[in-house]
Amino acid sequence: MNPRITLATAARILRQLRSDHRTIAMMLVVPCVLLGLLAWIFDGTPVFDRIGAALLGVFPFVVMFIVTSVATLRERTSGTLERLLTTPLGKGDLMLGYALAFGLMAVVQALVATGFAVWVCDLDVAGPVWLLVVIAVCDALLGTALGLLVSGFASTEFQAVQFMPALVLPQFLLCGLLVPREALPSILSTVSDWLPLSYAVDAMRTIASVPEPLADVTSDIGIIIGAIALALALGSLTLRRRTP
Repeated sequence: MNPRITLATAARILRQLRSDHRTIAMMLVVPCVLLGLLAWIFDGTPVFDRIGAALLGVFPFVVMFIVTSVATLRERTSGTLERLLTTPLGKGDLMLGYALAFGLMAVVQALVATGFAVWVCDLDVAGPVWLLVVIAVCDALLGTALGLLVSGFASTEFQAVQFMPALVLPQFLLCGLLVPREALPSILSTVSDWLPLSYAVDAMRTIASVPEPLADVTSDIGIIIGAIALALALGSLTLRRRTP
């Protein structure tokens, strides 16, 4: 990999995103709308305070998975990726460039969504808000990395979206958001231990309930970062120049 080429790739993707207002709206507005809707539904009850922090990890993960998988597939089906890979650009440069570009968007997304949840929806958080932002960014990057990975196996945008039930929904169901992970049947609890979103939800809940949570969530952050690195590495191996 070449750092100069990687940064140039990230800059190109950011320029494309800047002109795609619908994608920007999906990344920045949709999580806020969903959080606001839930806060409104559960207004006057403790439910939003109980699940709101966890959803700050889930929503960026889902949104970035969809956006990244579709955006990468478009580059391949349009022939852009094939032309780029005839240049000194390597697959690692492309994957890391995407991760950097969408990582910057993830920071903006996390700041907007967290600020909206805490200061507009009155989400009660015992721990530091900045740590919520860190976990939300990690979750968005995890969604980005998995989106890049699955885009190599899809031939159409519809197929890319179809990977959601396979990779996203099982994590949503088993991450502890609906049922505490310790209350799951033993087999499902074991499966949950291997899903990175479970650790994101655990970390968010710890931050929401513990005034000094940094020591408790460090291992969770490490696992999420490890999953991101693994997904990017596998994605660079499965990335195809074009769709047949």
